[in-house]
Amino acid sequence: MASSGYTYEVSVRLVRGRDGHAPDKPASVTFEHNNHDDIIAIVDRMRGNSGLAPEAAAAVAVGTKLLGEVMLKEKHNPLFNPLRAGFHAFIAALKNTPATERTD
Repeated sequence: MASSGYTYEVSVRLVRGRDGHAPDKPASVTFEHNNHDDIIAIVDRMRGNSGLAPEAAAAVAVGTKLLGEVMLKEKHNPLFNPLRAGFHAFIAALKNTPATERTD
């Protein structure tokens, strides 16, 4: 069955703990996520014009798109009610922010 949109494999792997050391046992989580947007293209745009460091821009773009898609799919779930207004305002501001260059 074809899905609408893009399917991503999302992986997070613990590289260093709070103490700065690598974990004794590998720690990771991997899952598939469907999204109506091209997250890779959004990461590229965010890295180029958000004013954030490249890694921070990628984290914001990926985190926002993952959360936003779940909120769209779970539109009747009251769990997300406290986030909705602020999230929509953040997305609107993000889309209307002119391109900026990093200054550091």
